[in-house]
Formats: sequence, structure tokens, C-alpha cells
Amino acid sequence: MPETELTRWWTAVREHFRHGLGTKLIGLLLGAMIVIFALLGYLTIRLHRQHLDAAALQSAERISDVIKRSTMYSMMRNDREGLYHSMATMANEPGVVRVRIFDREGRITYSTEPTELSHGVDKNAEACYGCHAQQQPLSKLNRPDRFRVYRNGGGARVLAIITPIENQAECSNAACHAHPESQQILGVLDTHMSLARADQQLAQSTWQMLAYDLLAMIAIAVLSWLFIWKMVDRPLKQLEEGTERLSKGELGYQIELPSQDQIGDLASSFNTMSMQLHGANEELVSWTRTLEDRVEQKTRELRRAYDEVLHVETMSSLGKMAAVVAHEINNPLSGILTYSKLLKKWVDQDETGAARKEEAIQCLDLITSESRRCGDLVKSLLSFSRQGPMNVQPTDINKVVQQCVLLLRHNLEHASIQLNLGVADGLPLLQCDPSQIEQVLLALIVNAMDAMPRGGNLWLGTKLSNDGARVAITVRDDGGGIAPDILPKIFDPFVTTKEHGHGTGLGLAVSRSIVERHSGKIGVQSELGKGTTVTITLPAPRASIATDAILTGAEGRTR
Repeated sequence: MPETELTRWWTAVREHFRHGLGTKLIGLLLGAMIVIFALLGYLTIRLHRQHLDAAALQSAERISDVIKRSTMYSMMRNDREGLYHSMATMANEPGVVRVRIFDREGRITYSTEPTELSHGVDKNAEACYGCHAQQQPLSKLNRPDRFRVYRNGGGARVLAIITPIENQAECSNAACHAHPESQQILGVLDTHMSLARADQQLAQSTWQMLAYDLLAMIAIAVLSWLFIWKMVDRPLKQLEEGTERLSKGELGYQIELPSQDQIGDLASSFNTMSMQLHGANEELVSWTRTLEDRVEQKTRELRRAYDEVLHVETMSSLGKMAAVVAHEINNPLSGILTYSKLLKKWVDQDETGAARKEEAIQCLDLITSESRRCGDLVKSLLSFSRQGPMNVQPTDINKVVQQCVLLLRHNLEHASIQLNLGVADGLPLLQCDPSQIEQVLLALIVNAMDAMPRGGNLWLGTKLSNDGARVAITVRDDGGGIAPDILPKIFDPFVTTKEHGHGTGLGLAVSRSIVERHSGKIGVQSELGKGTTVTITLPAPRASIATDAILTGAEGRTR
């Protein structure tokens, strides 16, 4: 398996063990079983060892007693050869390691190992310590004190039992070798039994028990895994898959889990929730369709209302402009009327001299000039009042500014407002509707004039941005300014700073709409007592906004 695949496999296994509930339950169960079986095994082995040791003790005690009883007759007759023969015969029994007899002085009078004969034994030795631990030797020993266990040179365990040989009545009356009655112990029979067989049985039992425990653990683990997989892991995976599919939008997804336990109740609750979500989603979709229809209907109504508001504002601006035009036309018409009356007077008086003829020509030139001026004013008014789709064309923005100045020059002089005109030379032609841009500028200039009822200064200028991508048009006054609480919503419809009855509150809203339809921006900066600055930025031809995009947006808004 490649290293990357092995790594992915190991990562998947590790994540499964880390997050899988069934795996955690199996791990917990295995850990508990290992601890419990280990404890039970230890206790069982210990108990089995105790039973084997007890059986070995009984066997050793019985053999030692048999040896003692079988040699009694030979000892009564002082038949040492028969005694030793009987003991040698018993020593050849399976499990018997060594048999020896100590006299009361601690000398070995008999041993199955001849090299030990006539040797003395220290009374502090292990075989003698039970009786001679005190200054006065004991005449009797408790049963546990008679046994001892040690390991021989080969490391095998050996059980040794000491059996005191008491001075009985038959011994004290024997004619051959009578012992005084005061002598209670004649000697000690020391029998050594091998525990190798018991240890072998214990080891065999231990391995068998370990094998049985391991098989039992494996069987319990497999059965537990099958149970957990069927009752816990598989249902949880189905629930996990259901929640995942539900999160992906498959509302109404159902889990098929027929179990009648708590997980089955959880699956039933999940199915109920899924169906409820599906129903809620269907209802939401239905409401969404209805809402979309109503939003579309309201959008059409708002578009019609907007067109009407735009028309009203246009008419309002048109009315203001008509008043301005009327005032502007009045002066040239008065001049035309005066010069025409003068010419009529000269004709009536038949003043046809050369001097009068030259003055008449001058009067006719003035009448022609003033008439042309009136025609230009009327033409501007007609151009402004024209309704219909945006007429985007290459436009010199400086000429639009100058046209606005021409229309409002007399009003500015009458209101004692000093005009400061600063247009930049060499500006690129903008793709825009000149009449709509003129409408915006006229509205801004009129607002600036209204902000300076006692006169002031008005700055009107154009400039190109540093990157050449946009053209900025600035209208600034030094009037009273706009209150800070009104400034953030100054472009909202029906928001005005003028007195009641002197404004509709739609001029700036319409102006912003027109500028945005030209892919431009309009912003206001104002400070109370210092004046207001309105800046319009429009994209230059080399910018990313194409002419056809403007036309498309304009047609979409005017339908």
C-alpha cells in the first residue's frame, strides 16, 4: 500500500476510534473485561495454588506418618537394618525427595543420602528452629510449624515436614534399649516431598485458564460488537446520514429504523422533524412565490410613482426655469419694443437721411441680436422640458455648465451672489444626456441660491481626476449649511432644508437618480454657518463604463 494511502487509512481509522460511539463502547467493554478477567484469573490461580499446596501438605503428612508407623516395629526390636530398609523403600516412592532421622542431639542417624550420616545439624537450622527457637525446646509443634517450603539447587520447590518421634510406653519398657520415661522426644523424622508435580499442574491450569479467558473475551467482544453494531452503531450512522442529507437540503428524508428502543424513538422524532421541516419549507416556498409576485407588483407601482415624481420634479424645475426665462426674455423684448417704436417714429417722420439710416441699421442689428437671444432661451427651455429616454451623446461638460450660467446669470446678479466660475480646459467629451445633466446642475445652483437669501459667493467648476478616469463638477456656496442630523438623509425623497411650502424635497433625490443612471456619484459636504459643497463625478470615456451600458440602464429605467 502506498504511503499516502496508508496515511489516509490510518487517519480514517484514528478518526473512527476517536469519534465512533460504538468503538468507544467496545474499547470500554474490552478494558473492563481485561481488568475483570485478570483479577478473576489471579484470584483463581492463587486459590488453586493454595488447594494444591494443601493437598501436598496432606500427602506429605500422611507419608511421614506412614513411614513413622512402618518403622515402629523395627525400632522396638532395635532392628536398624530393617528400619533403614523400610525407610529406603518408602523413599523410593514417587515424589519423595529425601528422608532422614535426627536424634535428640541433632545428629543425623539415618538419611537416604549417605553423605549426611553422623553429621550434626545446627539447632538454629530451618528444620530445628520450630522447636528450638526458645531456650527450652518444645515438646510439641503446631501443625503449621511442622511444614516448610524451600527451593533446591535446581530451583524446584520442595515441601519438608518434621514429625517428632515420641517416647511411648513400649519404648521405655523395651528390654533391648529402654529409654527413660522422662525423655519425651527420642528424635525427629524429616521427610522432603517434591512439589514439582503440583507446580506443573498449576502452570498447566494457569495456561488453560488463560486460554479459556482469552477465548471467552474474544467471544464476548465479538458478541458485544455485533450487538453494539446492530443496536447502536448502525442506527447512529443512519441518524448521522439523515442529518447530513437534511443539512444538504433533502427535507423530508426518512430513516428506516424499526427498533423499539430509545434510539428508535430518536429516529422517529427525527423523521417527524424532517417532515415538519419539509412542510415548513413548502409553505415558505409558497409564501416566497407569493411574495415575489407582490414585490414585483409593488416594484411596478413604485416605478410608476417614481416616474410621476420625476415628472413632477421636472415640471417644478421647468416652472422655475420658465420664470427665469420669462424674466430673461423680458429685457430683450423691452429693447426690441423700444427700438421698433423708434424705427416706426423715424419712418412716420420720413427721416431717411444717411445718419438716420446708419442708426436704423444699428437698431435692426440690436433687434436681431435680442431676438436671437430670446430664441436661444426658448430653445433651452424646450430642450429642458423634453421627456423621453436618455439621449446619450458625446458632450462637452463645460458647455453645459456655461449654458446653466447663461440661464441663471441675471438671477444671480439680482440676488447679489458673486459667481466664481472655474472650468478646466481640455476635458474629454462625456457620454451623457446633456439636458438631464443640465437639469441637475440647475437644481443644485437654485438650491445654492436659496441657501444665500442675503447674497454670497457661488463657486462652480469642473476638473479631471488624477487618473483621468472621471470628471468632477463642483457646486459650492457659503450659505447657512445643512444640519448634521439632516445631512445623512439629504438625498431621501421629501427631505428638505427649506421652509414649508418652498420646496418639495425631491430635487436632490431626482438629481441622485439621474447621476446614478449615468454611472456617476453625487456627494454632499456641509458645515453649519460655513456653506455646502456638492460634487458630481461622471465617468470619462476611457473608464470602464461603456456607452452601451449607460444606454441599457437608461432604457430600463424609462420603460
